[in-house]
Amino acid sequence: METNSTENEMAITTNIISAEALLEHWQGHRRLSRKVIEAFPEDQFYTFSIGGMRTYAELTMEMIGLAAPGIRGIAFGDWTFSDPVLDHSTPAPATKAEVLNLWDLVTDYINTLWPQIPAQRFQEVEAAFGMYENTITGTILYLIDNEIHHRAQGFVYLRALDVQPPFFWDRN
Repeated sequence: METNSTENEMAITTNIISAEALLEHWQGHRRLSRKVIEAFPEDQFYTFSIGGMRTYAELTMEMIGLAAPGIRGIAFGDWTFSDPVLDHSTPAPATKAEVLNLWDLVTDYINTLWPQIPAQRFQEVEAAFGMYENTITGTILYLIDNEIHHRAQGFVYLRALDVQPPFFWDRN
């Protein structure tokens, strides 16, 4: 059977997840990560580590420092770290409450910028932070994966401190 050559050349597109569902998925992970921060004893949040890994305060600041400029880059193509508060090497604020406040500000920032992302932008290829070339969707998935990775370290820390971590599936 012969097929029309234009049929063979047509790209097949499958939408797996909507932009709204992807945002909800990311924010679900952020809600769970926030619970991990809350579960840490205040002093251990800043001092406890295992095997030379960074403290959970430092890991949290990396998550914050990637998410805030990450959503700005995703929305507008601006991948700079011009704001020292958003730079992932910035030390954590002095209290866990201040860290949680910063976490919540970044969550609000993501929610504010997300609707400004044009639909076609998700498939565009760009070098995030000037280094990591990927589609915008791929970059979002990287940000989520990075957070999951560091949250898992937090789970290990909490268990070592004899603190029950939140359930990994509870993203409400």
